[in-house]
Amino acid sequence: MNSTRARLSSLGTSQTAIITIICLGVFSTALDQTVVVAALPTVMLELEIPLTDLDTASWIITGYLVSYTVAMPLAGRLSDVYGRVRMFQIALLIFAVGSLLVALAPNFTWIVTARVIQAVGGGATVPIGLAMAVAAVNPKQRGVTLGLVAASAEAGSVLGPLYGGALIEWVGWRFIFWLDIPQSLLLIALMAILRNQANPQARMDYVGAITVGAALTAIAIALSQRAIFSFDSILPYAILGLGVVLVIAVIFFERRTVQPLFASFLYKSRAFVSANVTQFMVGVSLVIALVAVPLMANTVMEKEDWESALHLVRLTAAIPPGAIVGGYILRWTGVIPVTVTGLAFIGIGLLFMSGWGTEVEEFRLTAPLVLSGLGFGLVLPPISVTALSAAPSHYWGAAASLVTAARMVGMALGLSALSAWGIERFYSLTADVTIGASFEETQAPLLEAGVTVFQNLFMIAGFVSLLAILPALLMKVADVEETERQAGESSDAAPTW
Repeated sequence: MNSTRARLSSLGTSQTAIITIICLGVFSTALDQTVVVAALPTVMLELEIPLTDLDTASWIITGYLVSYTVAMPLAGRLSDVYGRVRMFQIALLIFAVGSLLVALAPNFTWIVTARVIQAVGGGATVPIGLAMAVAAVNPKQRGVTLGLVAASAEAGSVLGPLYGGALIEWVGWRFIFWLDIPQSLLLIALMAILRNQANPQARMDYVGAITVGAALTAIAIALSQRAIFSFDSILPYAILGLGVVLVIAVIFFERRTVQPLFASFLYKSRAFVSANVTQFMVGVSLVIALVAVPLMANTVMEKEDWESALHLVRLTAAIPPGAIVGGYILRWTGVIPVTVTGLAFIGIGLLFMSGWGTEVEEFRLTAPLVLSGLGFGLVLPPISVTALSAAPSHYWGAAASLVTAARMVGMALGLSALSAWGIERFYSLTADVTIGASFEETQAPLLEAGVTVFQNLFMIAGFVSLLAILPALLMKVADVEETERQAGESSDAAPTW
């Protein structure tokens, strides 16, 4: 690591600029994960997509999330091989091209395809940005640095709907995506001040990357189908089975590859595996909270749309500060105390939410939302630090892509479970309700069933978060230099970027 540190010390005062550029890049692409949520009704109206095709139209969002997840492993490893500065710039360029195509979209097929292209670039920025951030600072600063990058990504997701709603009101939904183009080009130009350094000793495992991409695509699509929990169709299980077969094929193939996409020391590392399992479970809890909070407010609590959004903002706005605080205190506490505290905050907050009814006083509403949000933020830096510590520097991109994808897959599973199980639970609770003339005979039982479903969802999410403490207790910051020696590679050969 001596040569790497020497190169970093020569950069000195430019560290702040480097981290700022990374954070801006991650923030700008994260906006587009959620910005389209506000634009979807307007897009459907302009492209003449009927409300009855809402499930189909949701692929404007789902297609982005699936591609966003699939792009991560490929982009992460490419950055390890060809240099992180160059690959970050290419990712931003792809994102800009996708944004241009979305802005020009004349129909539904076009816009979904364009969103997929846009997501390939957007998904690539996250693991590359994390790897660049780790390389830019010394080990003691990694926690707070990763916290800043994570906070930037979360802030983009939080502000996406508000940003999109404002632009739609003022200039129309297409302008959201027109603005992505100058933002991306400016960041590409700013990154030109950084020296790209490829690793000539590294090789890209393209067969493994294609197989992993296909496996993640199949699994993500299968988990996004509501029928996977309602057992209405065999199709999701067939797609999921294909994904599992591809995963087995990846394992078989990677064991015989000299420089595999995911080296064996990653999944043999207790630190890496425990971090990914914890991250997966956090993703399950997070998506349930993100969907159930505003949905409960809008339905059984009978709040206006803007009030429902404000409920959710109390949670999401606390995530970026939690990520910064979590990263900052890592140097004194270590990864386990911060992660366990964050998971406890999430679990306690969600379990308090499971006691909500149709009317909730202000403190009982706000306190658990803020507590859970802080918890979701607190766990981000220690999970990332743990996962990246298990990999040598020339595999940081690949490691960052896996730990980020773990949360996305967890969110896909959680969303599928929420929609399918929640609907089935509601039907079972209202099976004996008959249409009557009075409120007590009809609306009251339906309202009570709705409250029960949301309470059950919050309780499940809370227990999943608390259960995640078990793998979190196995997390530790691995000895990177020892990992590099085990991998048979010299740390001095690792590229700065």
